[in-house]
Amino acid sequence: MGMILLRYGEIALKGRNRVQFVRRLRRNIRACLKAYNLEGTVQSVGQRIYVYTEQVQDALEPLSRVFGLVSLSPVSEVARDIDAIVEECVRQAREAGVGPGVSYRVRARRADKTFPHTSPEIGRLAGEAIWREVGGEVDLSKEADVTLGVEVRREAAFVYGHVVAAPGGLPVGVEGRVVALISGGIDSPVAAWLMMKRGCGIIPVHFSANESETQKALDNIEALGRYSYGWNLRPTILDHHEAVGPTLEKLRMLGEERWNCIFCKRALLLKACEIASDFQAHAVVMGDSLGQVASQTLPNIEVISYNMPKPILRPLIGFDKTEVVALARRIGTFDISTRSESSCPFLPAHPITRASVEKLIEIARRLDEMELHDA
Repeated sequence: MGMILLRYGEIALKGRNRVQFVRRLRRNIRACLKAYNLEGTVQSVGQRIYVYTEQVQDALEPLSRVFGLVSLSPVSEVARDIDAIVEECVRQAREAGVGPGVSYRVRARRADKTFPHTSPEIGRLAGEAIWREVGGEVDLSKEADVTLGVEVRREAAFVYGHVVAAPGGLPVGVEGRVVALISGGIDSPVAAWLMMKRGCGIIPVHFSANESETQKALDNIEALGRYSYGWNLRPTILDHHEAVGPTLEKLRMLGEERWNCIFCKRALLLKACEIASDFQAHAVVMGDSLGQVASQTLPNIEVISYNMPKPILRPLIGFDKTEVVALARRIGTFDISTRSESSCPFLPAHPITRASVEKLIEIARRLDEMELHDA
């Protein structure tokens, strides 16, 4: 039976609530294994989680996308004997390619203080043996080419020579639910991913303007599902024109087309807030980045959010486009989002960039009067 050591970071700071976070993390890890038809058991020991499986290599990549984990390593279990530990360190160093011109370090952690050798002694003895047997250059800094780890616990000692990075954050689901507006563009899937990283279960909502953009949104939701272990992403698809068309037609009749983007976003947000209430979600998530386009100036953001019944979260607000693109590439949504591009049919020639709440209220009143007159 193989074994994988899973490490969590921020969860360790949760004090009395930590047990709830770890319980959710274990549940999500099991969901990850199940999603890939991987057999294994999940066990917590102290501030570590272990996965016991015969499919170690197959499990590493999926597990590296579980929010709450900061890293993982396939480990070898050896006897609580210094000679056995040193021998396994040498074997893994050789396997990792340590040799002339390759630097290495050994990091030891003695969780069981009854073991006769201290952590520095374990590291020194293993490091010296590696130097004698395979060569290499000792580098105790993080810049070492290879880091070998040793953990001595009460039941056994564990040795690893490979660390796989994981996204960190909090386990999906521990912070409740949010509705995420998902378009076919680059920004909104990244914003949803960041909220998942903070422990939120995502309820994706897409307003369909055309088949191409809707398919991109669905494909991006599928890509986000590769990180959403323990929480199923079930998209809600609504008609974009049905949601905003009547209001924007009245704006045209009033000669206020410059406000199209403001009222469009408000209409979408109000509908998203309704859905949030239906699903007991606490907030609505958007992909806005400050100053990126006309509707995302600070005055416009204030007006768009005015008097909304749910909090509006904008996790990308301080990101520039380069940062958003880099994250989209990392999580696998960039190529989907850039597959094709459709322009908004309601975009005015000169959208307003410095809206005010007072003017919003005035236009809304005129729209209400027009509706009453038509009735």
